[in-house]
Amino acid sequence: MSILSTKSVSTVRTAVQWFFMFWVVCIGIRFGMFVNGAESGTIAPLVSRPPGVEGFLPIGALTSLKFWLVSGTIHPVHPAALVIFLAILLMSLLAKKSFCSWLCPAGTVSETLHKLGRPLFGRNFRIWPWLDVMLRVIKYLLLLLFVKFILLDMSVEAMGRFLDAPYWAVSDVKMLHFFTRISVTTIVVLSILTFFSLLYKMFWCRYLCPYGALLGLLSVVSPFKIRRDAVGCTGCQSCSSACPSGLEVHSSRAVSSPECTGCLTCVANCPKRNVLAMQPVLWKQPLPVWVYPAAVVLIFMTAIGVGMVSGHWQSSLKYADYQRLIPLVPYLSH
Repeated sequence: MSILSTKSVSTVRTAVQWFFMFWVVCIGIRFGMFVNGAESGTIAPLVSRPPGVEGFLPIGALTSLKFWLVSGTIHPVHPAALVIFLAILLMSLLAKKSFCSWLCPAGTVSETLHKLGRPLFGRNFRIWPWLDVMLRVIKYLLLLLFVKFILLDMSVEAMGRFLDAPYWAVSDVKMLHFFTRISVTTIVVLSILTFFSLLYKMFWCRYLCPYGALLGLLSVVSPFKIRRDAVGCTGCQSCSSACPSGLEVHSSRAVSSPECTGCLTCVANCPKRNVLAMQPVLWKQPLPVWVYPAAVVLIFMTAIGVGMVSGHWQSSLKYADYQRLIPLVPYLSH
């Protein structure tokens, strides 16, 4: 008997999501303590700076990626941003858009909100199919803008100036202040997103997240895909009804859509054993349901471990650098 049943996989995913959320919150608290020490003028930091905070800097990480590819050098100021970014890209290439459904804090919050929306409004709502398609384009357009401005238009010299500038050096502090010194505009925007996330399933992830758009496009070539045994399938459509991305799983032999996040919700809701499974290409026998979650976590942790061992994890910035630069944060806009 499998140590992880098909029905329990949703519980396991929830546990992984909230463990990662707890880890991210701990990183945020630790970084807040580090910054508070630098701001208060303590001679030595109360705690060391956690490099994992750089995971909140995806735009800078994209810049670092191009700089690395063109120059062959990993910029030393925030190397963990690039390592985390590469780890997430690798997850998508090998194991679908699994970061979104298993590890991403924004995805966890978005999913929780739509679950809360059911008791609040009696149900979740569905956007008209034609409008759903139009709205899904938004995240790809946002991704296109970032690709154009950073990967296509930005010269090596411009990237070097950006990565060497004080703005990039304290971008992690600016991100912290986004949460701890929240503006009225930010409150209004987040309130609107929260409201729509309560009404519509995975509103942010489905329509607005350019990061998810990138990961989805990469995931198309992933060897792992939800595969359906057409012979054993009863056509009950329970899988399609449960799919957070609204995909027609019941009519697909293999789900290749960039909208599939690999959440295994369809697998957990299929009433027939081994009719739906997350399997690599050319693999004929059903895999134990625990293999895919284990692969997701293993890929991420291995990539992070390689970054640490290779010496591309800790920032070159010292505590004294933060003490010198933090007072300039309100004046750094570019």
